[in-house]
Amino acid sequence: MPKNSGFKQGIVLQRTKGQHLLINPKIIDGIVEKSGIRGNDICLEIGPGTGNLTVKLLERCSKVIAVELDPRMAIELKKRVSGTELDKKLELIQGDVLKVRLPFFTIVVANIPYSISSPLIFRLLSIRPMFRCAVLMLQAEFAQRLVAKPNTPPYCRLTVNTGLLANVAHLMKVGKGNFRPPPQVDSAVVRIEPRQPEIQVPYDEWDGLTRICFQRKNKTLGALFGNNNVVQMMEKNKKTFDALHHIIDEKQQILSSAVPGAEGITTKQQILSLLQSSDFNQKRANKMDLDDFLRLLQLFNEQGFHFTT
Repeated sequence: MPKNSGFKQGIVLQRTKGQHLLINPKIIDGIVEKSGIRGNDICLEIGPGTGNLTVKLLERCSKVIAVELDPRMAIELKKRVSGTELDKKLELIQGDVLKVRLPFFTIVVANIPYSISSPLIFRLLSIRPMFRCAVLMLQAEFAQRLVAKPNTPPYCRLTVNTGLLANVAHLMKVGKGNFRPPPQVDSAVVRIEPRQPEIQVPYDEWDGLTRICFQRKNKTLGALFGNNNVVQMMEKNKKTFDALHHIIDEKQQILSSAVPGAEGITTKQQILSLLQSSDFNQKRANKMDLDDFLRLLQLFNEQGFHFTT
């Protein structure tokens, strides 16, 4: 069996690096149970610290790939399982999870550093082949934004960008007192399941669209897309895209037939006419759902407007 000491008094934990060890065994057991981890799973854990969660995972799956930035923590974790039956099931990678090459894994279970929540989630969701699910401890406010519904205060660009790639569910709240040292904020555990099948949308296009829509999420789309800076950007993107893809006058002919009066009008007029004819002109991002954004992107693309080149 692994050694019992999951915390060494000689290690000074650094709050600035998000080092808050989860010490409540009931919470740890709850996370493992809710993850649905299987005996044949290869589990990725980020920020294992001294291994309180790691040991429980090692007992339940075939292998744990633990990525730890702090070399002191990596040494303590290795010591903890050294000489036990769990040692051979642990692959320890000392490095930055946003930069290191990650081996194949089927599931993610982790109490992650909150400062890297967004880039880490999007990195995980970009990896192929896709994992089955990720059960992550996050800052409570961040978790609320991931699971928010339209027309609620937490609903934002993060919500819809994640929603394009995955289904997210809230699993449990976790108070500050369950950590050592206690963080300044409450936490929550969420379950992230990559969409199967994937929604076939170029992510750069999607990200460009939502960036504009959520600049002021309470403003109408007509006001946002009528902004001169946005119009100039879309006009530049259109010209570049057309040139790169050798699109010439045919595109204007299609636009003219789809949007009455489009021939000879300005880019701004084309954009606002498109929004008006499709009933998006008065819509606001904070009240739009995933299907609304997908339809809006399709309409823009069909008329030759792109959000990336």
